[in-house]
Parts: sequence; C-alpha cells; structure tokens
Amino acid sequence: MPSSLLILGDHPFAKTPQGKLKCRIGTIFPRDGVLVMLPGIHATQRRAYLDWLEEHRRASSLEPLSPTEQSAVWIRAVDLVIEEGVLLIRPDPANMELAFEADELLQESYPKHRIRFLHVLNKQVREAIKRRGELWRIAPLPRTIDEMKAMIAASRIAIGGKEVYYYNNTTGTRYVTYQDFVWLGTLGEEELRRHLSEIGACCTRTNAQRNLEVRFFQADASFGPADLAGYDFASLPSAELWETYQRLKGKFREAVAPAFRHDDPSSAEWRNRMVSALLAPRDEEVAEEILLGLSPEFYMSIHWLPGARIEHGELFLDPVFEAAASGADDEVNVLCDEKVRQFIFNFVREYGDLEYVNVGRVIGSLSHRELARGRRDVYVAALKLRNSDREIVLIIRMMKWGTREHLDAGRPLDEAMIRSEQYMEYILDRRLGCRQLWMNLPPRITAKRISEWYARGPWRFRIWSPYFERDYVHGIATDKLPNYRFENLEYAMAFARLLGQAAAPNMIVGRCDLEGKVLFDDGDEMVIEDARGIPQEIVVADHTGTFNDFLSDLILWAKDYAKPIRKRLRFVRDPEAFVAGYLDAFVERFLAIQNEYRQRRNAFDTVFKYQPPDSAGNFPYRWQKVLERLDETDPHEIAERIRQEIFGAAGDLNAEPAAAGAAS
Repeated sequence: MPSSLLILGDHPFAKTPQGKLKCRIGTIFPRDGVLVMLPGIHATQRRAYLDWLEEHRRASSLEPLSPTEQSAVWIRAVDLVIEEGVLLIRPDPANMELAFEADELLQESYPKHRIRFLHVLNKQVREAIKRRGELWRIAPLPRTIDEMKAMIAASRIAIGGKEVYYYNNTTGTRYVTYQDFVWLGTLGEEELRRHLSEIGACCTRTNAQRNLEVRFFQADASFGPADLAGYDFASLPSAELWETYQRLKGKFREAVAPAFRHDDPSSAEWRNRMVSALLAPRDEEVAEEILLGLSPEFYMSIHWLPGARIEHGELFLDPVFEAAASGADDEVNVLCDEKVRQFIFNFVREYGDLEYVNVGRVIGSLSHRELARGRRDVYVAALKLRNSDREIVLIIRMMKWGTREHLDAGRPLDEAMIRSEQYMEYILDRRLGCRQLWMNLPPRITAKRISEWYARGPWRFRIWSPYFERDYVHGIATDKLPNYRFENLEYAMAFARLLGQAAAPNMIVGRCDLEGKVLFDDGDEMVIEDARGIPQEIVVADHTGTFNDFLSDLILWAKDYAKPIRKRLRFVRDPEAFVAGYLDAFVERFLAIQNEYRQRRNAFDTVFKYQPPDSAGNFPYRWQKVLERLDETDPHEIAERIRQEIFGAAGDLNAEPAAAGAAS
C-alpha cells in the first residue's frame, strides 16, 4: 500500500558522506500526513511546517491561518528521534491517541519493529502501551556497560553546528559538557560565535515537554543560563568575544566537580551520571523494575517481546509474527519468540476475559551460580483481567529436561516423552517434599505445556514442552540486599532470624548442585519487608537442587551455612547478637521440623509410597534417606560448628575459621 506520508527535508535515515544521520530529530503531523526532517530543533521544525503551510495557502488564494488555527496545528505534532535504523516516538503522555496515530502512519512506510516509543519511565505512557500488549515497543534501557557506552556515543547531536551535545531522547534536553565547551575554543572565531549564540538562546528556551533545550552537564547553581544572558555573541568585537568566552569557561569549570570535567565513558562515575542524565526525566531513579514493581534483581534484565492485544475479548496476534513467518528478515525472526505465542494462547484459554498480556524474556541468570546443562529459559508475564484492578505478574520457567532435551540426547520420541513426564513428576514431588519439611515456597505453581516444532533428520514434527508457572514474589533476593541495610540493628536482627529459619529446611532437604555445592543465599531466597522496610518473611522462589544430597552428614556443610553470616558481619553493629539470632533461629526451626516428624512419623514415611524406593536414587528413596538423616541429626552440634566457622575456634571474628579452606 503506498504511503500517504509527505516528507519535508531528507528521508529519516538519510546519511552524510561520512555515514552519519543527516538529521537526528523529526516532527510528524499525523492528521496532516506530514513529516518534517529539517535541521534544527522540534520547535523550529514546527515553525517550518507552519511556514510551508502558509505558503501553500497563499498559492491557493486562501486566507492565512489565525493564531488560534496555528496553535491547533502546533499541538497536533508528535516529536520523533531518529537513531540508527530506528524511529523513536516521543509521545505526549496526556495525548497517547495522537502518538498512536503517528505510529500507524509511520508503519505505512517503515517496519513496525523499527518504530519504538520513548518515555519508558512515564506511567501514563507505559499503561497505554501495556494495554495494547506492546511493552516490547518501549525503547529498552541499556543493560550492560557496553550498551551504556554505545548509548552515550549515539546520543551525540547537533542543533545547527557541530555535534557538541548529548541528547536525552525522552525530555528533549541537550547536555553540553565542560570538555565540549572547552573544545569550542579550538574551532575558530566564527564557529565559536555561532555555537555560543546557539547555546545562549537554547539554554533559556523550553521545548514542548517544558524541559530546557540545553543544560550544562553536572554544573552546580553557580553557572547557568543567566551567565550567558545579555550577550549578542554574533556581533561582539573579537577581543571581547574571546575574553567573555574565557570567563564563561572558567565559571563552568568551577561549577563542575573534577570527575566531570573530562568526558570519560570508561569511568563508572562519569558514565553512570551521564546515563542517568540521558534517561531519567528530572533526575528520577532509572530502573526497569518500575515497570512492574519488580525487585532490583530484575534491573534492566527484561527483554519485552511481541505478543498480542485483546479487544472486546478477541485475540489479535502482533503482525510482527506474520512478518517473521516469511523468514525474510533475520532481525524480525530473532525478535519473535514462538513460545510467547503459545504462552498467550494458554493465558487466553485459562483466564478468558483478559484486558492485556505482555511477556518478556529474562536475560541471563539472576543468581550467581554457574549454569548447568538443560533448558534455562525464564520469562516474566504481566496480564490483567478486565474486571480486576490488580495486575497479575507471573514467572514462567521452561522445564530443564523436557522432550526436546531428551531428543537432543539421541533418545527415541516415545522414551523422550516418558522421561519428560517422569522428570515433571520428580520436580513436583520435590516441591511437595520441601513444603512437608517447612520450606517456605510460593503458594502456587502450575505445570503447563506448549507445543514446539522439532527437526530430526528429514523429519519435522510437533512435541510438547513442559514449563512451570508461579506467582512473582515481590521481594528482593538475599544476595542482592545492599550492605548498608545491615547497619540498622533492627533490620539486621530480623534478617538474621529469618535467614536462620530458612537455613534449617534448606539443609535438611540437602539442597546443592550436582557437584555438591550448597545452594543457599545465592538468588532464590527472597526477603519480603513490612511497611517500615524491616524483613518479615523469606520465601524460597525456586526449589532447584533440593534432595540432590540425601546421604551426607549435615555437619559437613557447616562452613557453607556460615558464609551468609560471616560475609555480612563487618556491616552490623552487634556481630555477636547477629550470629546468635541466626543460630538460635536455625536450631529452633530444625528442632521444630524434627519434632513434627517424630510425632507424625507415619504420615511423613508414607506420603511418597506410590512406588517402591530404589537405591539408584528415585524420589521415594531420597525422601526415606532424608527423613532418616533428619531423625539422627543434632542441630545443636551443627550450630556450634557453624559458630566456629564464623568466629574461628578461639571465638575471634578476625581469626581463621576452624575448618580448612575458610569461607571468605
């Protein structure tokens, strides 16, 4: 379908002979079908369109637009920012409908996946896009140091002269650094005049977002627009121009801390401050978990994916899926995740009257442990029912050993399917066993399946892949807690007791990896705080590794259970009380579980007697051995050994732990 878009200026992705984009900003008038791509700022592009409109009206013998009509044209414009291969729409949060009209018009000329939305931190914008099931189209935050450096480099922009500014796509503010201000003095007198005039005019002017067009990066209140006011740099005599410039440069230098006088993306301090300036509106905290109220462990770690929207109960898959089906665009193929389509189908079947669904892939592992073999795909889903005010946030984890993984190992299809079902039963039995032994797990987990294509030789066929779905735990992982919190004695003592309570069942169920490394305080234990910010509960979000060890003497793990306390001692005000709180809670919880088993022995012993125990290691056998070990263990002896590992045999915090290979 031919596009109805008229472009004033160059094509948005037009480049200079040096390979740079000719114009980094644009202004689109969606109801007029006009895109302005002329050098300048958004305000001058709006003015250019009004001038063009008046010229055409004169040529058609029409009356000039009245001031009211000009104002109406002005406010029906939408700002664009152009990056390499991407058009970024900067919506007015109060007029999202206009932004969506601009989006639809642009899609007539450009692929949908190359059109994104800014204002990631604005609630109105997020909610409007979320309702369309298109969180994936919000321009993502940088997730790595390299991405931060690339974003800083890509933010360089000019107004009418050289690229001497760092541009915040969201606010429209351009930052000039002290280093760039110094560099102006090397460009020659005419360039200096032009740039000082440009900076002087723009540092007092606000854009359509009511943000300053130009700000001085990291300058304190001693230097600002007032220092450039009153100068006509274009007509100052040469000597006075240079004298004024030197004085301004000196004031700028004094207003900036030494760490920010040189542009240095390799410096964490400079880089982080610049990233905040380029992302946050008015110095707000930048964190992607704001999107869903997720904990800081998800900070910039979610890659939102194309999914579907729901209108009047009808499901409409994102057109990007159809584009991916053609296989012509590798970028689109990578963007689309077939599993997401299947997840959404399951949500629609289960929940019925959905308002929206957004699904994102969790990038990388959120724990510190090394990845083992098997599937590790983890997703976050945000969905809402039309008759509910509460958003449902779910964690989706593909089962590690499903049919696909067994087929990859060379097994025939029937055996792969049977092994997959057996492993699912094993995981659910472990969960039941953990709950029986008082491990505090999320209250609900559901085993589901999606269908996937699998190719083996000349054959291509559908298989069913299991996954587990659970409610998101709104807390922060124990290993992600900032150390300063432990300086609060009330916080530290509450945490110590909760961690001790969590340590007891974790030890009892032999939670470790396949190499025997204890899994505890490494990403799965989530602290839930009360209204005052004091820990009130620890929930184990994932029972990975439970019942892996069912034979070892538990006292051998004392060193591993000393580490979570020892590494935090230097931050707490009362180390002795901190340790005592942890160990007392550990012993109390261990004894309580032990007493519960001894009083209800038959109920525990028979719960997994659906098949005979097999010494090769089936779950009924592991359960039997774990219960025998629980009955025979003295938690007081283990607690004393943990104390020695924390303080050393002589009871000295600075001494080496009793066992060889002390915990660091």
